[in-house]
Amino acid sequence: MTSERSERQEEIIEAAGKILTSSGVSGLTIKNLAKEMKFSESAIYRHFTSKEEIIIAMLSFLSESIDQRLSELNNYSNPEEKFTAMFREQFRFFNLNPHFVVAVFSDGLMEETRRINEAILKLMNAKMKHLMPVIMEGQQKGVFTNAITSDEMVHIVMGTFKLMMFKWKCANFQFDIKRNGENMIQSLLTLIKSK
Repeated sequence: MTSERSERQEEIIEAAGKILTSSGVSGLTIKNLAKEMKFSESAIYRHFTSKEEIIIAMLSFLSESIDQRLSELNNYSNPEEKFTAMFREQFRFFNLNPHFVVAVFSDGLMEETRRINEAILKLMNAKMKHLMPVIMEGQQKGVFTNAITSDEMVHIVMGTFKLMMFKWKCANFQFDIKRNGENMIQSLLTLIKSK
């Protein structure tokens, strides 16, 4: 995603995401990571100095990914199309990369360290940076309701997305997230659109 990370570091980040998704924070150890990658532990340490550094790199990778992918969606002319495209892109990405679903539930990583909390906040801000202007534009143009504030609407939308991803993870990724995600998008639009 960024030139600052090597291909090997990105492979380690991906493996860390798989372990976090299946085993949680307690399962992410350098030993388990080395086993997952069929490396020696010292090979992992050549790329990252600690578990904390790996988690922060993964969260930063995802922040950059969200920012890049959602920045490419600016060619939609109306807020409803932008809103739909944003969430379709997120469902597409997670369908291809289910091992990064843990980032949606990054609150499970919270309180690990101050630096991890800062990386989680950066990830949340990357999502909100793209969603908030779409909601505000939709409200200004009368496409979305003004009965609730844009802040409240962002929280409702992001919470709904998080719940959908949680259900998918609990179902061991067995249902079609793109199809269910499409239903979620349409339901949200029904709720937030002006009548």
